[in-house]
Amino acid sequence: MSESAAPTRAINPWLIAPVVALAAFMEVLDISIANVALPHIAGSLSASADESAWVLTSYLVTNAVSMPISGWLSTVVGRKRYFMICIIGFTVASLACGLAPSLGTLVLVRALQGAAGGGLQPGAQAILTDAFPQEKRGMAFALYGVAVVFAPAIGPTLGGWITDTISWRWVFLLNVPVGALLVVLVNLLVRDPQALVAERSRRLAGGLKFDGVGFGLLALGIGALQIVLDRGQQDDWFASPLILVMSLAAGLSLIALVIWEVTAEHPIVDLKLLRDRTFAVSSVLMFFLGFILLGSTYLIPAFVQDLLGYTATDAGLVLTPGAVFLILMMPLVGRMQARVDVRWMIAFGLVTAGGALLWLARFDLTIDYGHIMLARIIQSIGLGFLFVPINTVAFSSLAEDKTSNASGLINLWRNLGGSVGISLASSLLARRAQLHQADLGPAFSLAHRPFDETYHRLAAYLSHLAQAGGGDRSLAALYQSLYAQARLMSYLDGFELFGLIFIAAVAVLLIMPRPKLSGGAAPVG
Repeated sequence: MSESAAPTRAINPWLIAPVVALAAFMEVLDISIANVALPHIAGSLSASADESAWVLTSYLVTNAVSMPISGWLSTVVGRKRYFMICIIGFTVASLACGLAPSLGTLVLVRALQGAAGGGLQPGAQAILTDAFPQEKRGMAFALYGVAVVFAPAIGPTLGGWITDTISWRWVFLLNVPVGALLVVLVNLLVRDPQALVAERSRRLAGGLKFDGVGFGLLALGIGALQIVLDRGQQDDWFASPLILVMSLAAGLSLIALVIWEVTAEHPIVDLKLLRDRTFAVSSVLMFFLGFILLGSTYLIPAFVQDLLGYTATDAGLVLTPGAVFLILMMPLVGRMQARVDVRWMIAFGLVTAGGALLWLARFDLTIDYGHIMLARIIQSIGLGFLFVPINTVAFSSLAEDKTSNASGLINLWRNLGGSVGISLASSLLARRAQLHQADLGPAFSLAHRPFDETYHRLAAYLSHLAQAGGGDRSLAALYQSLYAQARLMSYLDGFELFGLIFIAAVAVLLIMPRPKLSGGAAPVG
């Protein structure tokens, strides 16, 4: 794990890029792939569905806490050394997860896995940022984007296949050989940039100063917020004492954190980076990207499984073609941003992805696989115009020694956006379905002439087929139809809301300064 002050570019950056991108892919994949296995985990370890949900929650909480402090840890420990520690920790924890004898043990080691994994996404992005000159970062971020955006799309399909054909334990054990290979390759290829080595030497020369207050506020605030977002709908939000207490703790702690960190001499999270308007706007856009990406990734498979009768594998196959188009789009977008003003590219991406969601909001129960797949492909094309330009712009005006801290913050924004998106989607489905069912209820009455006529025709037909009980079966069939329509309308409300939010996010670009990207032709527009 020895560090070197040699510039990262002494080694071909295209050898480094796939290695660090694979580390990020492994960590992001472990969220969605494990989520699919929760029912099997519950059955295998004699736990309830509610108890098994803590396998996901514990990971998300520690992951969210460790991500923003990864920049500070990279600076004081050394980026390469810290990145390798994270890979080793994640791999060992994955092995422990696969061998866990009880649910309690699994929840504990999942928390350790999340803590170690929190440094992988920011570390990978920071390494790529410094490995490539600014004019080539678009292609580097394209490769990184393929890793972190493709993983949530392929995760449910891969996780379902592994769980059904082998065992849920291999969802975790799969990381062990990959992690071992990554440790070797990172040690051979990655070097810390001179600016980061100098910054580390400067800090250690003055004595290591740990911002204990900042860390405590961060851990409590982010951890409590993640619990609220992950379990809010399941626990009926503020009707639950746990959610109420966690909400108050999150709000007070995060407000105190901002006040403390902007005045601290040695903050553990460098919130002063948000004074850079370009980085601040990019962070907001990254929040929206995570919000729509994971929110829609939750809604679409749930829609086809809940109402169209798709299996988990078939639902995953709805998403997969979009992910393939996303992979194809990102390198193209990486090349385009040297010639086109990235603000126009981001605006195109927001409108295209939002428009695809609005199209989904016009679907009904007769929709076929091809139309759903096409809508997802169009949405993915829009998403392809977001990830690379937003990341490139975010780092364009920052000093080299700030990339680790900036990576931790911007990845935290994306992950929090994803958590908010999933939480909003699940709450919206439950509450809007109840509302629509109540609205449709008055029509579900024999006093309502169209219902009365339909009921008697259906009852007569069923009685003719089975000779008895036609009325009861007719009533049950009509209620199932009403329930399905109410659920359908709740999904359409979700698609419409997410689409409108994404299109409205174009307004954020009005306050983004004109990016100054070096290399290539001057941006137009």
